[in-house]
Amino acid sequence: MTPPPTDPAAWRPRFAALAASASVHDGAHDASHLDRVWRSAEALLAHHPEADALVVMAASYLHDLVNLPKDDPDRAQASRRSAALAREQLARIGFPEDRLDAVAHAIEAHSFSAAIPATTIEAKIVQDADRLDALGAIGLARMFYVAGRMGRALAHPDDPLAEARAPDDRAWTLDHIVIKLARLPEMMQTEAGRDMANERLGKLLVFRKEFAQEWLGS
Repeated sequence: MTPPPTDPAAWRPRFAALAASASVHDGAHDASHLDRVWRSAEALLAHHPEADALVVMAASYLHDLVNLPKDDPDRAQASRRSAALAREQLARIGFPEDRLDAVAHAIEAHSFSAAIPATTIEAKIVQDADRLDALGAIGLARMFYVAGRMGRALAHPDDPLAEARAPDDRAWTLDHIVIKLARLPEMMQTEAGRDMANERLGKLLVFRKEFAQEWLGS
């Protein structure tokens, strides 16, 4: 019996097809998001030749197979459910069995809300790549897209920068930058991911300041 191919390029269309079969209407977690996560992961793989690129690609494309809304009470379980579903679907299409555990762990550990430590270099790369998509210009667009779907206001009417109040991103979307996104660079698992995250965060902080100036008419 011929063993399954291990070249990631041969598997990419199959991973994308599996992801598409489970996709829901969510512009922040669509096929373009998966492509971006893989491209960022590829950039990080260049710094870590010891990592298994096939595992990273599979997890990059399948990490959102179960995509629950941000305010769903079971949100923290989404990555575990995605990992279980990915394991089942990959086995069905002949993915190398000896890599299934690694893919499942990378998927489980990618989630911010799940708080599962990434213990392999592949999981660290996938986690960094997914979080990079929450930063920069695209991260900004995704932030407002998600908040709009949840009915949250753009910013506090009088104090958009939370200078005299506690930030609250459940009420004011702009607060999400300081509550969560500004923390991401220090949480990155790879040095290259941290450098990219800091660069993208800088763009968000410039936007936040300019937004407040226009918001307050100053």
